[in-house]
Amino acid sequence: MSALSNTQPLAAVTELTTTHQPPIISKPVLRTSLKASTIDGVFAAIFSSVTSGVLLTNFLLQLGANPLEVGMLSSIPMLTSLLQPLGAYLAERSSSRHFFCWWTFIPARLLWLIPIAGICWIVWFNTNSHQLVSLTLVTIFASNILAGLGTSSWLSWMAALVPHRLRGRYFGFRNSAASLTTLIAVPLAGFAISILPGSTIQGYGIVLGLGIIAGILSLACQNFMVDVNPQLPPPSLLSPSKSNALAVAEVIQPPPIFSLFRDLNFVKFLLYFGLWAFAVNLIVPFYNLYLLDNLKLDLNWVSLYTSLHAGTNLVMLLIWGKLADRLGNRPLLLIVGILVGVLPLFWLGTGNNLLSLWLWLPLIHLVKGSLWAAIDLCSNNIQMELAPKSHPSSYFAIAAATAGVFGALGTTVGSQLATLDAIGGLPGVFIISAIVRLLALFPLIFVREPRSQPLTQVLRHLRKPQLVTQEPATSATNSAQ
Repeated sequence: MSALSNTQPLAAVTELTTTHQPPIISKPVLRTSLKASTIDGVFAAIFSSVTSGVLLTNFLLQLGANPLEVGMLSSIPMLTSLLQPLGAYLAERSSSRHFFCWWTFIPARLLWLIPIAGICWIVWFNTNSHQLVSLTLVTIFASNILAGLGTSSWLSWMAALVPHRLRGRYFGFRNSAASLTTLIAVPLAGFAISILPGSTIQGYGIVLGLGIIAGILSLACQNFMVDVNPQLPPPSLLSPSKSNALAVAEVIQPPPIFSLFRDLNFVKFLLYFGLWAFAVNLIVPFYNLYLLDNLKLDLNWVSLYTSLHAGTNLVMLLIWGKLADRLGNRPLLLIVGILVGVLPLFWLGTGNNLLSLWLWLPLIHLVKGSLWAAIDLCSNNIQMELAPKSHPSSYFAIAAATAGVFGALGTTVGSQLATLDAIGGLPGVFIISAIVRLLALFPLIFVREPRSQPLTQVLRHLRKPQLVTQEPATSATNSAQ
């Protein structure tokens, strides 16, 4: 089939190219946009710290939630990611990345007013607090549906704004700022919940209200970011070898979403991404449950460990970002993935004793934070590298949906395995997760990433750093080694 359909004559496309040229983004405007996006990430980190992680887990445990309900905290966001292809479809047919994100993320964050109303209800009328668990889970489900519709559009927006040679450094800095915010926000929020008048449930309600305000402020920062119209080609698509008419035609006619599976390189990445999500989510959703329930640790201890994780994440993101720009994302995912793969085994030596409280658990969280900084950063950046410049939303959506399905399956399997005495409960799941993580890295060996160094050259660089040049290798030299 030709690039232009019968219903889209060349004259109409040519007219569109002459009257609707993509705007040229000046450096000052781009700089302002990236600063606004960084501040957006800071406020969003506050909202995320309150509506997920240890604070939300502790809130549900105080309400009497069981392990299956705690596991749903992780499985619900992953299941709702199945709607991201629908979000990509709608986003590609909108005329503004900015307003599409607004109409999805603002309602998603305002929905968290419902648990606050539920807290007020059980306090005033002294009703069964466990009913609030179901209400909170329904809120999480509805909120993540809306957020999932906008996620791929937001990623496409950022991919269009951030130059590919600076993605590692910029997202390293942005994520580092968000980690610093989490480092400060989580212990402060945990302390506030414990000292505010009334029960810890009431204290969480007050902190949640502040988190919602921060979430709305983060979206307000997007007003200072230059908008992108998905209907127009990005400037990088316009080149001497490609006419403006052909570039616009590619944007007007996005490919069918299932045609992406003809990209074998992308399919290999999906296989890795899905298996990795399954392996990780066998145990990750239950770390806080293990600390709070199995080891009977106080919330302040767990909040402190979360801050240690965020602190090392903050520092290492800057380092990993520079390395990703120089070496590529794929080799870092492979090397660091091996270390992250064996990390669950170190939880087997923990307990509720002074050695674990003051040395072993802090050390695990320090290592965990430094390694996961690379995994999180490179996982997002490699998607931007593999996706085409026109219609990247479809790639992001399919990747998120794949990770969501496999991740939810991992959480479900992990929650069932944790109840089996034959494997020793959660400690046995730690071992299984480590084995499956290492197996999940195998498909990544065959993924080809543009501009990344071959793995053998990166390994030589670890022994002799001067062997790696400043510019990454071209895709032609990026063999699956």
